[in-house]
Amino acid sequence: MNDESVQPGFNTPIPSKVLTPDHVDSRIGPLDFVDGVPTADTSARLFDHLDFLRGVEVFLSCIPAASIEAMRLGFLDMGVDACHKLLIMDELLDSGPLFLTGNTDTVYCGGFFDLERDGPVVVEIPPGCGPGTVNDAWFRFVIDMGGPGPDRGQGGKYLILPPGYDGDVPDGYFVAESTSYSNWIILRGFLVDGRPDAAAAMFREGVKVYPMSQADDPPQMEFTATSGQLFNTIHANNVEFFDELAPVIHREPIEMIDAETRGLLAAIGIHKDKPFAPDARMSAILTEAAEVANGTARAIYFRWREDDFLLYDDRRWHTFFIGGDYEWLRDEGRGGRHLDARTLFFYVATVNTPAMALEMVGAGSQYAGTDKDADGNYFDGSKQYRLRLPANVPAKNFWSIVAYDPQTRSELQTGQPFPSRNSQKGDLEMNADGSVDLLFGPEQPAELQNNWIQTVAGKGWFTVIRLYGPLEPWFDHSWKPGDVEIVGH
Repeated sequence: MNDESVQPGFNTPIPSKVLTPDHVDSRIGPLDFVDGVPTADTSARLFDHLDFLRGVEVFLSCIPAASIEAMRLGFLDMGVDACHKLLIMDELLDSGPLFLTGNTDTVYCGGFFDLERDGPVVVEIPPGCGPGTVNDAWFRFVIDMGGPGPDRGQGGKYLILPPGYDGDVPDGYFVAESTSYSNWIILRGFLVDGRPDAAAAMFREGVKVYPMSQADDPPQMEFTATSGQLFNTIHANNVEFFDELAPVIHREPIEMIDAETRGLLAAIGIHKDKPFAPDARMSAILTEAAEVANGTARAIYFRWREDDFLLYDDRRWHTFFIGGDYEWLRDEGRGGRHLDARTLFFYVATVNTPAMALEMVGAGSQYAGTDKDADGNYFDGSKQYRLRLPANVPAKNFWSIVAYDPQTRSELQTGQPFPSRNSQKGDLEMNADGSVDLLFGPEQPAELQNNWIQTVAGKGWFTVIRLYGPLEPWFDHSWKPGDVEIVGH
């Protein structure tokens, strides 16, 4: 250093990396400064951009909360306004409702708890119940029930406690404390001889949900059959997303989320103690933020850019639980939360449980998805495809394949009310070696008509394979599905 290194206005040399130029050309336009102080125009541009960034981050970070809130509102529209009222899809979930990657092959039974209103809630689960789960208002795992739960399919009583509960807890319950007041319960029952009747009867006769305070005289259960009805359980992908999210923050206990997330929300006007009322400037910014964030979520799912997406080196099938962790923690938490992996899951799926992510041989469930053919091209609903599943699919209970719409992430709406095939229906045509070929296309093929899943000309699609009670060959990759291959090219 010498005197020549001292810039005008300073007594000592100042590293250039410390100083701000008078003019910067940036991705958001020109930025002008007077001796380091941003001009009024530059400040306005920077603040707009900051609010935009926070709007995008709120959307991506809060998809889990918005998704389960949309689920709650969809159930509420169907009359589920108390814990003893449940929806039951006793004739299975068809493609009419909007329901993120729901399956066509188990009987769903579900509802919501309001632990602030009702206090601790009791759930009586009958023997033989398939995978069941309770998730909180941020779509976080609370407890499993049924097969993968502590009752191990033998049935039992569960007690779900409100956050911070300090009252008496009686003996005889499987107990879990939630971090939120609103909680979603979803139970699944398996088909018997390819039919849903036994599972539907099990739920109607055996499931009981009631406040613990009413244990001596619980309310009569009410089941609303929704098969064949239309309702929406999917959050908005435009600026209405923020309107759907704000009531969650207003309603739930402040401790449900950390201070940083609360600060991020408050920065765009979503504050627990204040109404969400963005002015014209902020509304315009949030409108664009939602558009960009929605596009980003779609890029994350459909064009994942990291190496840990695919299940196999030689197949197009991918996982939904990046890192194999239901909390999406990198390297056992040393790398923090894998935010894009969490977005990938919750943008297309529901139900958060270890039983879907961990290696639980013979219990729980496993999933793989694909939206590309063997050549790496996205599926075209105008074309014909074939998928071969090798013999001895490693599923203790059953396997299924369902086709979905990339727009709604719900079941593909076609001439088939159930765009799927599964091993329980008993009508699949098998190959001589025990493998099965599934066909996809807009027109019914001349062969393997019982193995055909219809697609829609002019639309894309993607598919998910489910294994209930996955066995060791699934986990060690000694069995793996073939790629979806285009026919006749």
